[in-house]
Amino acid sequence: MLKRNLLTLAVFTGVGFLPLAQAVDQPPDNRWYVAPFGTYVKPGGDRHSDIDGYGAGMGLGKMLSEHFNVELRGFYNGFDDTNPRPDGSKGQWDLAGGTADLQYYFFRDTFSPYAVLAAGGMNSYVNGKSGVGVIGEAGVGFTYALNDNFLIRSDVRYRYNNNLNAHLNPGTDEFHDLVVNVGFVVPFGPKPVAAAEPAPTSPPDCSTLDSDADGVNDCIDKCPGTINGSQVDDQGCPIRLEIRGVNFKFDSAELTPSAMSILDGVADSLIKFPQKNDIEVQGHTSSEGTNRYNLRLSQRRSQSVADYLSQKGVTNKLTAKGYGEDQPIADNSTQDGRERNRRVELIWIE
Repeated sequence: MLKRNLLTLAVFTGVGFLPLAQAVDQPPDNRWYVAPFGTYVKPGGDRHSDIDGYGAGMGLGKMLSEHFNVELRGFYNGFDDTNPRPDGSKGQWDLAGGTADLQYYFFRDTFSPYAVLAAGGMNSYVNGKSGVGVIGEAGVGFTYALNDNFLIRSDVRYRYNNNLNAHLNPGTDEFHDLVVNVGFVVPFGPKPVAAAEPAPTSPPDCSTLDSDADGVNDCIDKCPGTINGSQVDDQGCPIRLEIRGVNFKFDSAELTPSAMSILDGVADSLIKFPQKNDIEVQGHTSSEGTNRYNLRLSQRRSQSVADYLSQKGVTNKLTAKGYGEDQPIADNSTQDGRERNRRVELIWIE
């Protein structure tokens, strides 16, 4: 039934339901506002007055949610009293009071209908008598937004007034009036708006990326995060790593301090690298000395490197193997070539 009524109201006012759906996505408007208004009063017969009255007032309110406002209002109304005084003259009703309003908005849009309940107090003065009483109001109204910070508002209310035995009128202390208010609403500050959603972006083409700089693009790299300087296969997995600068004391397998520093970095990389394949630690020498001697020396040096890496927390299975001078990578007849041939390499075993 409610849905049917809202649909009828939307058709009557020319407002469709698309803005309502959009409003759901908006952040709540919880601004404070002021609301001055003018009033037309149609007094009930119990006041013995058939002259309509007018007045004005001011409200201070806050929007609580999509559906509710609260508001404090003060007002003055006045109209003539048709009952003659003892001297034959006519007096005037002066009504001054205030209410606390609760407004329920059926929906928020350019045109926004609402229902209102109010309770408060009012001082009534007529024919030289005054009395303070209580009032209650109930009604319906609407706002029409000209922009985010200025809305026209109007409502029509039934007002009940009980003057609590003040005896302002003979025969009754209860009065029933029709009140029509017309005014405007001025919210403070800008209306909250939803943050714009970032435009969707296409993920980068993995074929153009090489995150670990191993020469194999990310689309086909099965071993991301390859240790820097590794030789890799066509799927990006490490095959060989030559550890440059790992030196030993003369004619010894004892690592120098600079060699330990280099191996510390290698150990850290191996610990972080997710591939835990077995690794052969290969030792190589230049051609000085006999082949048999060089073979033994390279074995001891490769074992020294393997032991150091294990001590540093490397969990790969490390196997030391010396190759002596049998696998040179440079010319042993030059000083530079001999220095390159004295090396340690890590070989990943599938």
